Amino acid sequence: MLIEIFSILVVLFFSIILHECAHGWVANRLGDPTAKLAGRLTLNPLKHVDMVGTIILPGVLLTLRMLGHDTFVFGWAKPVPVMFSKLKNPKRDMIWVGLSGPAINIAIAVLLSRIFIVGLPNAIESLIEIAIYMNILLAVFNLIPIPPLDGSRIVMGLLPDKIAMKYSSIERYGILIVFGLLYLGAFKIIVLPIILVVGKMLGVDF
Repeated sequence: MLIEIFSILVVLFFSIILHECAHGWVANRLGDPTAKLAGRLTLNPLKHVDMVGTIILPGVLLTLRMLGHDTFVFGWAKPVPVMFSKLKNPKRDMIWVGLSGPAINIAIAVLLSRIFIVGLPNAIESLIEIAIYMNILLAVFNLIPIPPLDGSRIVMGLLPDKIAMKYSSIERYGILIVFGLLYLGAFKIIVLPIILVVGKMLGVDF
């Protein structure tokens, strides 16, 4: 059990880091070097740690899971700074920056699914399966259109400016909304089935 928990934390941590680096890399390519200048286009974990989202919350959720509670484990890293006004085409490029994080997680899941072969040593097979699951989870979870999750950036890029501004104003309540839906079990009802479907598409049954 302890080995499984440690594996989940390690995989979650580095998957989140790659997710954030993707946002910063795409933003830099599209004209905003803010993340690059802040030293955030790096795999150095210390540059991305968010005490609550990267350590405390996943740790608490995994502890509850270990105690027998059916908890939905997730987390986040320190968001990379993006100045959307510096992007070459803010409305359009906001969508690409928002998509880049989930896209890298799906790419990792697809890559790992290609080396997921039943018959590998149990420990390796289990670790790969956990990594695939966690990366699909990060992609699907972040595509939920609740500010400040990535899905909201995509929606804002598609909406007319006035409506997008009103929509973005709920960002101050976004985390509370996320925790409220988590408490009500909405993510388990909505997100988990999508994760299972995507896993099956990649040939992995969780």
